[in-house]
Amino acid sequence: MDFKNFWILFFIPIAVIVLWVQRNMSRPSGIKFPSKFIAGSAGKNWRIQGDTSMFILRLVSIGLFIFALAGPRLLLDKSNSQMEGIDIMLALDDSGSMASLDFQVDGKRISRLDTVKNQVSDFISRRVSDRIGLVIFGGTAYTVCPLTTDYTWIAKYLDEVKLGGIDDGTAIGSAIASATLRLRDSKAKSKVIILLTDGLNNRGTVTPIDAAFAAKSYGIKIYTIGVGVRGMAPYPVQDQYGRVFYQNIRVEIDEEMLKAVASSTGGKYYRATDTQELAAICNEIDSLEKVKMEGKQYFQYKELFQIFLLVAMGVLIGEMILRNTLFLKIP
Repeated sequence: MDFKNFWILFFIPIAVIVLWVQRNMSRPSGIKFPSKFIAGSAGKNWRIQGDTSMFILRLVSIGLFIFALAGPRLLLDKSNSQMEGIDIMLALDDSGSMASLDFQVDGKRISRLDTVKNQVSDFISRRVSDRIGLVIFGGTAYTVCPLTTDYTWIAKYLDEVKLGGIDDGTAIGSAIASATLRLRDSKAKSKVIILLTDGLNNRGTVTPIDAAFAAKSYGIKIYTIGVGVRGMAPYPVQDQYGRVFYQNIRVEIDEEMLKAVASSTGGKYYRATDTQELAAICNEIDSLEKVKMEGKQYFQYKELFQIFLLVAMGVLIGEMILRNTLFLKIP
């Protein structure tokens, strides 16, 4: 057993001394006798000795009250935890080419965007103490969700990302710059941008390399992921009658630029040509980006102050009843 406020216990001897001095300085009640012999022959009975008992009960009740105020508690469980906290901005390509159907899940073709969203959602679900933010980009870039530990909230915004919701094009430099703005004032031990794209930088006023150097100056590491098969990929096209057919288009990813962006910040470039590769890449980044933070101990207690408070009240009430009945003094 220990105490929440141990220092309060030092008031117990102070209370004892104050009550003792007060008792000895107060003038005792009594009846005047002409002779000490007459009074002494009466002797002491249990009623007379009860005054000392009442004083002891009062001391006990005051002591128990102070004991309860000190917060006695019983340790039930103790556990150690080691937090792993980093700040991560996800930069997700939402350009028109992300509609290409070169990925498969359970034998069914799905778009690059849906594949990336599924893997990113799984990546977010494994977070414990990291802050995550989301930037989407096409011809421009904007922040969908700032850094947060509310993973339900960011998953909701991720689910709402749809094709055609932003100007077409691929502004990779703008995406890195937007993510950097969100991370530059972070106090986290590790700051990371994970950029997923399937194209060439063809929009925006900031080049990817310049944006990467700016990110590096703030201690931000960038992981880049090129998404798409090598060669040709089926792309849905609608004819004048509203019918959808698939046309093979060449996959063009500027891998050299993405490698340069990643290496200049101490990150790494990956190429994901299928769902399994993309999942493995996310798992590798997850294992690489773990920063051990100060460990914390968690204690589970059972509070005992109620017991001592009830006992103190019981003793005080008992003392008051006895003092005014069996040990009532007249005068």
